[in-house]
Amino acid sequence: MELKRNGSQPSMKGSPENFTGNVRIDPVFQSPGPATFGGVLVTFEPGAHSAWHTHPCGQTLIVVSGLGWTQCWGEGKVEIRPGDVVTCPPNKKHWHGATDKTAMSHIAIQESLNGKAVEWLEKVSEEQYFS
Repeated sequence: MELKRNGSQPSMKGSPENFTGNVRIDPVFQSPGPATFGGVLVTFEPGAHSAWHTHPCGQTLIVVSGLGWTQCWGEGKVEIRPGDVVTCPPNKKHWHGATDKTAMSHIAIQESLNGKAVEWLEKVSEEQYFS
């Protein structure tokens, strides 16, 4: 068994290439193998959000605080709240983040395929974010 104490893993800032606004990423877990899944706690300040992206094996989000938005390509934007669980299928283009006025945190769980867990795409436009 392995125990990782709270605060023992450093926080990271979300890369400005992949996120708009202030985003903090805190590692939660990484499977020990041979499974290839991991989870992070992502905190978005008001107005912060991811770029469009896909996951080769899909992604599950568990909203833990605040109020956020998510959207799959070709679909409408959806409000997400604490306790909501969002499952995005493999290779489905999507984004997620805080609303313009409220921060949001979620646990993001995804599996890697051939060493890759995410494919980052273009940034979400202001028109897309506010639509």
